[in-house]
Amino acid sequence: MNVVEQQMSSEVIVVTDAQGHSRALRRFWKNKLGVMGLIIVVGFVLMALFAPGIAPFSPLATHFSHAFQPPSARHWLGTDELGRDVLSRIIYGARSSLVSGILIVAIGVGIGVPVGLVSGYYGGWIDDVIMRVVDAALAFPALVLALAIAWILGPSLIHAVWAIAAVTIPQFARITRGQVLSARTREYVEAARCLGASPWRIMLHHVLRNAATPILVVATLNIGSAILAVASLSFLGLGPPPPAPNWGAMLQDGSQYLNMAPWISLFPGLAIFLAVLGFSTLGDGLRDVLDPK
Repeated sequence: MNVVEQQMSSEVIVVTDAQGHSRALRRFWKNKLGVMGLIIVVGFVLMALFAPGIAPFSPLATHFSHAFQPPSARHWLGTDELGRDVLSRIIYGARSSLVSGILIVAIGVGIGVPVGLVSGYYGGWIDDVIMRVVDAALAFPALVLALAIAWILGPSLIHAVWAIAAVTIPQFARITRGQVLSARTREYVEAARCLGASPWRIMLHHVLRNAATPILVVATLNIGSAILAVASLSFLGLGPPPPAPNWGAMLQDGSQYLNMAPWISLFPGLAIFLAVLGFSTLGDGLRDVLDPK
């Protein structure tokens, strides 16, 4: 193939990729649930980023004379047992919830994907050893294992993040390994191997690129699950210590006053529900768009 033919071939590939991306975007915008999830996620991200300018009050300011006030024109979502504005605490709580969810998935992808790549590509005893460890980790209920790890490490947001990430890593390792097993015998991988490409170049530039779609979808779905898991640990007292605003801790604080002030728990629970719903519907929308099946 001469230089002109190579250039024309590369231009065709670029045009084809651009057309594919354009079609994928059009399919996504036609997916109502996916678009709804994207709107919810973007709304929470903006709320977390601009919390100081959006929150009407300080999330830590206590006013005992204003305790247990129902939703009103001054306090839109009411106040808690210490007179703190519930809306302000929910807005600031979005920061810890979103950051922890993204960090958990980032750790899971950053460790689990390379482990799955090595396991699936090399196979043999390496695959056997890694997969037995992964199977042992997946044999435990995820939340129970995260609860045990968080209890050993102690109550802290970063400890909760690492505890849940430790449960997430085997999931991404298993998913990546399955994708690598189906891709390593493809023609383009064999061609790269015959041309003398190194194993790591084959794994990163050929195998991982084609396995990125399911990993991206699972990662998006797992952010919602991670937010819910962090809220669960915080509800049990294993999240960030008070008075830091956190949705799970707010649920726990308000559970003692459900009869007289249900709004203390109702609105943080609604925030958790919407955040998980947003990432779940966004992940479903991405799956429908990116999955060729």
